[in-house]
Amino acid sequence: MPEGYSIRDASKPHFVTLTVVDWIDVFTRKVYKDCILDSLRFCMANKGMLLYGYVLMSNHLHMIVQSETGDLSGLLRDFKKFTAKTILEKIQTVPESRREWMLERFGRAASTHSRNKTYQFWKYGNHPEEVYSEKFLWSKLDYLHLNPVRAGIVERAGDYLYSSAGNYIHGKGVLEGLTLAVNPVVDVLRPSSLTRSLQQ
Repeated sequence: MPEGYSIRDASKPHFVTLTVVDWIDVFTRKVYKDCILDSLRFCMANKGMLLYGYVLMSNHLHMIVQSETGDLSGLLRDFKKFTAKTILEKIQTVPESRREWMLERFGRAASTHSRNKTYQFWKYGNHPEEVYSEKFLWSKLDYLHLNPVRAGIVERAGDYLYSSAGNYIHGKGVLEGLTLAVNPVVDVLRPSSLTRSLQQ
């Protein structure tokens, strides 16, 4: 069944969400988080990925991303395919107490679709939302950076290692090479603050 959201202009930045099937908390282990970070680094260096912001939670990844080549759909497809393959291989080879349970769930998900032979790691679709204005960009940056705060993992967004909040707040993060938006730290719920920022 096609989802209600789709990429209409693949050259524009989009806010996307990649979710593990059944919301399985895969990314509680550093080894799997590193697979995501390594793949993002590769895509930024070699595949024309412009990454404006991201947060990696226990079972999903939010990104504001754009393709320099104008093929965002292809970029996301390749990213999901490679990370799924890499993480599934890690699950089967590194010490993992949840291995049998996770593989059973991934196998069950694959059995409902003809596209997957053995396992399905990511849910289909990315829930893409085109970034149509600076206000929308900043609101999505705030949303994704505050995910770990809302989840009770950290008190301040900049303290969460696996997001771009540190890049914006401290000028550095675990993932370097992002395309930082201009002055994204603004309270979008206060119109006066937004107006002042746009007038500067």
